Amino acid sequence: MASSIIIPYQVLDLIANILDPKTLALASCVSKSWCTILSSDHLWEHLCTTHFPSLSHLRATTAPPLTFRRLFGLGCTATNRRKKQPITPKITLEKLLFIITLTNSNSPPVTLIRPGSSLIRQDSKPLFRFDIDVTDHEKWLKFNVLDETNVTWNVVLKGYESVFTMMDCKGKGSFVSGSDGWFSVELPAAGCCCASSSGGSSGMMAEMRLGMREESGKMVVERVSVGVLSIVSWRYVGVDDGLRYLQHFLEPCNV
Repeated sequence: MASSIIIPYQVLDLIANILDPKTLALASCVSKSWCTILSSDHLWEHLCTTHFPSLSHLRATTAPPLTFRRLFGLGCTATNRRKKQPITPKITLEKLLFIITLTNSNSPPVTLIRPGSSLIRQDSKPLFRFDIDVTDHEKWLKFNVLDETNVTWNVVLKGYESVFTMMDCKGKGSFVSGSDGWFSVELPAAGCCCASSSGGSSGMMAEMRLGMREESGKMVVERVSVGVLSIVSWRYVGVDDGLRYLQHFLEPCNV
């Protein structure tokens, strides 16, 4: 068996200074001594501050401080995750039914059922926000919107295989002609592990708005808008993001 070639520390360190990060990491796997030498901060500091300058301050947040090699690895992992394309949702709007119900003590309850196929928009980046005109429904003209009106928004997988309640709540404030009645609720975390009794948050909020007008002395609904907002950006999430969230509850066994 051929004997191992021993490279002096000074020569190895000199060579290491001209290696790219990937080669440097691979070379550190040769032996324990090489790992110790090639993991030195003076070799990785320049690489880290060049590729991920914003991570340098993290050294001061731990005791002992994180090594520059470790910081470089964290930066690479974060970059790869950002580049990774989101998984296409397994459910589509065509497979869903939106069921919206309004109730109060002064009027018969009204229910609006809309198949997701009727809500599809042709935008290049459609948002999970949908406007539904209800002025052609005679029953809605009989519903008098009051301050204590309760709204329920259920999303049902076609065939009624499963259902997820997006919201079930009462309105806030007085409903005035020409204005919108506003309802919102924070959504639970998605996934079998996250949506537990620990009360995890999804970072999203379900929203419903009722556009109203006064007719024959009553406040009647002429438009219903529903959507899902990101709590971080306070913007509506995309359709695919909304579908990815819903599939955790509508198809939990297949996620």
